Amino acid sequence: MVTRRLDVDYLVVGAGAMGMAFTDALLDHRPGVRVGIVDRRHAPGGHWLEAYPFVRLHQASAFYGVASTLLGGGRLQESGPEAGLQERAAQPEIVAYYARVLDRMVASGRVEHLLGGEHVGAREVVSRSGERFEVPETCRVVDAHYLAPSIPAETPPPFAVGEGARVVPVNDLPRMEDAPGRYVVVGSGKTATDAVVWLLGRGVDPDAICWVRPRDPWMLDRAVVQPDPAVFLGMGATVMESAARSATLDEVFLRLEEAGVMLRIDRGVVPTMARTPTLGRWELELLRTVEDVVRRGRIRSVERGTLHLDDGSVQVGGDAVVVHCAADGLKNPPLVPIWQPDAITLQPIRSGFPCFAAALAGYVEATRSDDDEKNRLCPPSPYGNSLRDWAAMNVLGSRAAASFSAEPDVRDWANGVALNPARVPAGHPPSAALDDARERLATWAGPGLARLAELV
Repeated sequence: MVTRRLDVDYLVVGAGAMGMAFTDALLDHRPGVRVGIVDRRHAPGGHWLEAYPFVRLHQASAFYGVASTLLGGGRLQESGPEAGLQERAAQPEIVAYYARVLDRMVASGRVEHLLGGEHVGAREVVSRSGERFEVPETCRVVDAHYLAPSIPAETPPPFAVGEGARVVPVNDLPRMEDAPGRYVVVGSGKTATDAVVWLLGRGVDPDAICWVRPRDPWMLDRAVVQPDPAVFLGMGATVMESAARSATLDEVFLRLEEAGVMLRIDRGVVPTMARTPTLGRWELELLRTVEDVVRRGRIRSVERGTLHLDDGSVQVGGDAVVVHCAADGLKNPPLVPIWQPDAITLQPIRSGFPCFAAALAGYVEATRSDDDEKNRLCPPSPYGNSLRDWAAMNVLGSRAAASFSAEPDVRDWANGVALNPARVPAGHPPSAALDDARERLATWAGPGLARLAELV
């Protein structure tokens, strides 16, 4: 079969959130650039295409997507338990949003997509039909799936399943036609909390839920992670003050809990997991109604009616349905320089917020020519997992923010995009709350980061 040559300057491998955000910013700030996008899936949007149907963003829609197009339009929720907070998009809206973004890119004549294709080598792509493509030697490869999350729909359960045991991925919950006597939700992270909240919201008795939670998680109160500079910068100031006043990482989190920033489900257990998704207090109250929580390590195998864990076995009833929510989710591979000779490897830069990081990398790639300078401006930071990971994320992310914000054009660009959670847009009205947040952040940022660095 003849190999077709793609006349592109960049090959972006992955049409998920980070690949799309990078491409969008690159196109907007480098006239004439041509980009190829390849993804094994049939459409843009990455893992959202396979996500469970009741999932929503855990953060405000404004913090997600691409820089040129505001997801959700900046709308506030008008009713329900989160009235007054920013809208959080559901899975269908996110998938449709990325489809529109890609259509606009392709219509520009500067983007060629190879969806349903595989990047099989440094400069070669193979489509599902077997057609082969190659890109020029001068084309830069952008690795946008270095941090691609694992999700239950695409990952088998991380435990053995015996004959007669009923195990379903979280995606299958809405499709179940019968109501088992017991639901066994397996996992400690956002997917598991979503599954429990969904079950309770549909009238399942809390006593009919067994929650296998190998680690307890710290989570952020969603009300303090909002696209309001006074709110977000105020939260950051509280984090830094709490860190500066603490002798241990556990103390940092306990102080943040008392300050209304962090949440934990069981106040009798000090969590060891700190991926820190956001959670509504209404969700927290629901989660606390589930009292059958199993903390015996990870499940090793499931038999009909029995769970075998690191630390013993638990009986759950013969008709129990085990709900698999235990995929790895966000990845924590080693940090590498974003710009290297063989690839541009997209990673977080500011603490968390991967869409902003990818858009920032796209802007810097479009406006700078020296890779060493780009790496100086945009050093990567990790995602949170353990408390130490969370502290390292904040230290490295804050240093990176100081680095790129020192460049006037980068600072102006960052303040102009809603993806940046810490932005203060031009013309934003002054307020006493914003003045207070800025003053507290200026006072505590240095001592807080120094203490977190010591604790890491």
